[in-house]
Amino acid sequence: MFDGLKDKLSNFREDAEEVAEENAEELDEAELDEPESDADVEAEAVGDASEPDADAADESAPEDGEEEESSDSSGGFVSRASSLARGRVVIDEEDLEEPLRELEFALLESDVEMSVAEEILDQIREDLVGEERKFTESTGALVEDALRDALLSVIDVGQFDFLETIEAAEKPVTVIFTGVNGVGKTTSIAKVAKYLEDRGYSTVLANGDTYRAGANEQIQEHADNLGLKLIRHEQGGDPTAVVYDAVEYAEAHDVDVVLGDTAGRLHTSSDLMSQLEKLDRVVDPDLTIFVDEAVAGQDAVNRAREFDDAAAIDGAILTMADADSQGGAAISVAHVTGKPILFLGTGQGYDDLQKFDPEALVEDLLGDDD
Repeated sequence: MFDGLKDKLSNFREDAEEVAEENAEELDEAELDEPESDADVEAEAVGDASEPDADAADESAPEDGEEEESSDSSGGFVSRASSLARGRVVIDEEDLEEPLRELEFALLESDVEMSVAEEILDQIREDLVGEERKFTESTGALVEDALRDALLSVIDVGQFDFLETIEAAEKPVTVIFTGVNGVGKTTSIAKVAKYLEDRGYSTVLANGDTYRAGANEQIQEHADNLGLKLIRHEQGGDPTAVVYDAVEYAEAHDVDVVLGDTAGRLHTSSDLMSQLEKLDRVVDPDLTIFVDEAVAGQDAVNRAREFDDAAAIDGAILTMADADSQGGAAISVAHVTGKPILFLGTGQGYDDLQKFDPEALVEDLLGDDD
């Protein structure tokens, strides 16, 4: 998943590590003995205060076999901690200019939104350029840490636990799904229903997609496969009324969660977007989830922004993530909307729904291939 983006990030790491290595120098012994921070100074003071006087030292002289351990402990914490520092590096911005330019091109080629790419670059500059950095293992660790922090700063946005939110909300919880036609929205609703049912939450489905021919039959098939109740009206009916009826059904039958489908719509379709605004106003759902394809890249990012403007979304599901080598939507959607990605769709089966973990994604993007 996102292998193309992973390769591009690896290329930047190699280039930036080369720059860092060229600017690295070993610390000499005098520098190693110097405290490197306020914490070191404090540790040294504690070490000095804890050293016994000569008389006390005579009384507590080590027995044979204990001399090495005693010598180590009396040497002070600071020198041991300082000696962990292997070197230092100061990187000028002009030295990093070429790798950063190549990274920017690589991100844009991977469908990362422009402002998101710029923020990633700015974060890397802030972390790497200008200031002296000490390193204990390799200059590569400095570059990897900077890249990790930059990616997390744009991906890990407003993350919340979907199940914890369902658990904490007053029942029934109403969750509305929005998005364009053909991106796997209805299938994603069925997957979320299965996800909740497997974890002990009862669900009812509501087909608010009253415009599309065959929509009732499609979601009814999912409901039958999962053994769930579906609330539906005839084609051409009011989608808000369908979801409202589903909420009433849930209240009467002690159902935990209402999962409401809506008509797939283009963000440029003003009448359908108005219907979405009405649904948001009348039903006041607890959560509104935007669904789009990871492989849609920049288009998914633009649509997420528009749908969020029409009826504020709370999170997103990206389908077909297993088929996406670029990763641009996964990198960008959360940042441009300020709302997190909650799940990734990774196949057609009802269990092919993966909880989105920003830190795990970044670790995978920066990890070495086996």
